[in-house]
Amino acid sequence: MGFGKTMLASAVGFIIGTVALSVISFIISAIVLVSMLSSASGDSTPITGKSFAVELNIAGNVSEAKANELMSLFADGATTSLSDLLTAIDHAATDERVKALYLHFMGSTLGWAQAEELQEAIAQFKESGKPVLAYGEALTQPEYYLATTADKVCVHPSGIIDFRGIGGEVMYYKGLLDKLGVHMELIRPTSCAYKSAGEVYTRTDMSDANREQVHSYINNIWDYAVGVMATNRGVSTDHLNQVADNLGGYLPADALKAGLVDTLCFAQDVKRLLRELHGSEKLVKAKRYAKTVVKEDKNDRIALIYAEGEVVPGKGDGTATAVYGDDIVKALTDAAKDKKVKAIVLRVNSPGGAVTASESMTHAVVEAKKEKPVIISMSGMAASAGYEISCFGTKIVAHPTTLTGSIGVFATIPEVGTLLRQRLGITTDTVMTNRNSTGLSLYRPLSTDARAMLQKNVEDFYITFTQRVADGRGMSRQQVDSIARGRVWTGAQAKELGLVDTLGGLPLALRIAAEEAGLDFEDCSVKVFPSDKSLWELMMKKMNEDEEETIKTRLNSMIPFYSEMVSWSKMEPLQARLPFAIVLN
Repeated sequence: MGFGKTMLASAVGFIIGTVALSVISFIISAIVLVSMLSSASGDSTPITGKSFAVELNIAGNVSEAKANELMSLFADGATTSLSDLLTAIDHAATDERVKALYLHFMGSTLGWAQAEELQEAIAQFKESGKPVLAYGEALTQPEYYLATTADKVCVHPSGIIDFRGIGGEVMYYKGLLDKLGVHMELIRPTSCAYKSAGEVYTRTDMSDANREQVHSYINNIWDYAVGVMATNRGVSTDHLNQVADNLGGYLPADALKAGLVDTLCFAQDVKRLLRELHGSEKLVKAKRYAKTVVKEDKNDRIALIYAEGEVVPGKGDGTATAVYGDDIVKALTDAAKDKKVKAIVLRVNSPGGAVTASESMTHAVVEAKKEKPVIISMSGMAASAGYEISCFGTKIVAHPTTLTGSIGVFATIPEVGTLLRQRLGITTDTVMTNRNSTGLSLYRPLSTDARAMLQKNVEDFYITFTQRVADGRGMSRQQVDSIARGRVWTGAQAKELGLVDTLGGLPLALRIAAEEAGLDFEDCSVKVFPSDKSLWELMMKKMNEDEEETIKTRLNSMIPFYSEMVSWSKMEPLQARLPFAIVLN
């Protein structure tokens, strides 16, 4: 027994030692990596030359804020910061060295509202009298929508414009779940027929309510977008719809003939035009150009907080984009306490998520508003939990194409007992102290009491949610209920319904914030909360977050029964204990 105990303890010690060495190696590698990335990405040196064009590369994932350096390490492919693009466009208008803007579309996730944000900024830029050229090889519809703002739209001779209207297509998993033997329970308030997210697990097609709402918002977005594009291109909306019906943008020659583009050419030709016609000696990428922009820090500040991604509880570790409840609460609290901050703008781009995090952030908005104005700026989405955290804003600003509303709640509970029994040969048995001890088990259908409890839970929260919106928007709960019920609205529709105050982008929201604080926007500076941390700070923070627990978690995932091995190595030879583990459901 002594020999076995010694060997087991030695094995555990060896494993811990190996992990410790790995951690040390990681730190050393991190130091080297930080040094390399700092020298590579920290290029904020002045741009030489008396004349150049600013190239707005729109590629990969388009995010609202600038990604921190740690997140950039985990990025899958190219990324584009809307913040960098807006900064570059704004500054280029008054920079005498900048002779033109070059919109270069390289395949991106650009959404309608983001395209609208950029289109407004470019329209403002064009008041300077400087030209804008757009070029791409394969343009999505939001990209083409943005491209129409340019003075000249150029497409590769073998390229395409994906111009065909908006289609709403939903993938349903019920057939697959039936084959696997998995039954999914969908529980939602009886009045929330439009809250359709959970239907993908319980249906094989769209419900009438979901079809109605999707048809409504995609037509609203398309009609608005076609109107803008028609004006920009000097054609009729009927003409553009006919082109979309006939897929008239897919073949470059057809796109040229239909007036969607001005010329078919290569990227080198666009650069030549910028040089020969507009005197641009070279191209400077927007990201690089934005880094050289020095903004004056004034005594009166407007705090800008980005809430982008799915709503989740807890704190972010700097490696993923999400609306982390604790982080947003802290940012709102810090901004409210900062005496230099006179107003707050919360930029929301979220489809919703966890109720607990949403509730915490909503409370933080209410508390912050007691101290100073809180203006909500909606980007592509501010729906469900994304709308809840917005509804108490002093003013809500949204784009016409923003998707918002979806005021409702649902729960999905899987039952995998059939899958285990019939497909894997795994059975379960129970011992209970009370009637519903296993009422919420995943291995058998919900008990009657459990279902009733969950139904009451979603009904109660729906009442709470609609009451919050009513309090925040100065409406009755009955009024809110009539336009809520889980239904998604566009920003334009939401304004008509009273869920949004003003249509516009982030610059408008910032100006409204200054007005609400009784200030002239030109006398204010904008400060992002929380402040960006260096790559080294982010990596050390990640390393220091309870290293012991992190190591244990990794060991448990790599080595079966690691925790039991540690305990066994410390036990006395003779034990009186249960020969099995009891799992409490």
